[in-house]
Amino acid sequence: MKSNGWLHSFRHSSPYINTHRGRTVVLTLPGDAIVHENFINIVHDIALLSSLGVRLVVAFGARPQIQRRLDEAGLESSFSRNLRITPEDHLPLVMEATGGLRAYLESQLSMGLVNSPMHNARIRVSSGNYVTAKPVGVLDGLDFGYTGKVRRVDVAGIEKLLEQGHIVLLPPMGYSPTGDAFNLSYEDVGSQVAAALQAEKLIVFIDDVGLLEQDGSLIRELSARQAPERLADGTVTGHDADLLRAACDACVKGVRRAHFISYVNDGALLEELFTRDGTGTLVSGDHYEQIRQARAEDIGGILGLIEPLEEQGILVRRSREMLETDIENFIVAERDGTIVGCAALHNYPDEGAGELSCFAVDSAYRRAGRGDEILLTVEKHARSQGIQKLFVLTTQTEHWFRERGFLPSTVQALPGPKLAAYNTQRNSKVFFKPL
Repeated sequence: MKSNGWLHSFRHSSPYINTHRGRTVVLTLPGDAIVHENFINIVHDIALLSSLGVRLVVAFGARPQIQRRLDEAGLESSFSRNLRITPEDHLPLVMEATGGLRAYLESQLSMGLVNSPMHNARIRVSSGNYVTAKPVGVLDGLDFGYTGKVRRVDVAGIEKLLEQGHIVLLPPMGYSPTGDAFNLSYEDVGSQVAAALQAEKLIVFIDDVGLLEQDGSLIRELSARQAPERLADGTVTGHDADLLRAACDACVKGVRRAHFISYVNDGALLEELFTRDGTGTLVSGDHYEQIRQARAEDIGGILGLIEPLEEQGILVRRSREMLETDIENFIVAERDGTIVGCAALHNYPDEGAGELSCFAVDSAYRRAGRGDEILLTVEKHARSQGIQKLFVLTTQTEHWFRERGFLPSTVQALPGPKLAAYNTQRNSKVFFKPL
């Protein structure tokens, strides 16, 4: 039978689609991205994400548009600390450029996307004064005028719109309780809003494929703990450095992941969210939450997690001694020092198979997609070990695994050592998933 590449890709994207449905994702778009020829494709992808149930907030910049308007008026603009200084007589032009760009974005996102794959889709776009700002003030003896920074985010107002399925559009403007308007950096808006909403992801669009090493190669992953080293040694400089600082700040404050992707490459947003390896740079707050290799000191946390499931007959009983012997095969999901999920992978190299076992997620996190993330991590580890198929034995969670690509099989299909140890009294069902 002839292989179908798009069908294979679509099927393998389904776990990611399930993981992101109902999650909040904040996108930050620079003004340069909005005038790039690939922007219409980004609009299509944003509409597609919205149709898949992703809760979207779009924070946009307007630096080139503001510069063009000031140039047309014959006004000279100056910068310090990568921030535009905004005198009072510049503010109306800044607001004019930003307001025009906001209207353009609203029209692009809400027109039904004629001649696009999302034609006739009902996309609701809303914006408003959801960001309270304060002035930057005087720095290094320079008065930044009406340049400001985020003071407070109206979380309840934004959440209400997201619950109604709206895309929330946030301009680089903020307002004070006294009625003053301030020119903000879009990276500050995106970072602070993502943190306030406790967003699942912060997507940062830049012109490169992601953050780059000094030799030009892609930095695939970076933790908030590692980022200062890359900033200090000059690996990440200029505006990318500002964006990285903002992303790390968001991760430290609770955003689970930040992704740097290209606004030049068609489909970068979808590849980053719906494929195993993505295309850009992943930034995480590793001290906040992580999925990692288990250590001996995690055994107590694993026992606390699995014992209730053992009592219910969902998991096979495991003693502390068994876990101590087997700990190198475990991965755990840790949040603020607490184990909230675990799984073990056992390799049967003679048959190219691996067993997923002791799969558990704290009940408080099951609706947050932790199980899907743990499964994806196990699959990644399995592939790295040359495992071609993954199997699981289950008595009560059949449908969860079937929804994620596991197919019913027979006990006789198990690898020899596992077949010999099969517990007929437990009568577990067997499922396999090709990798």
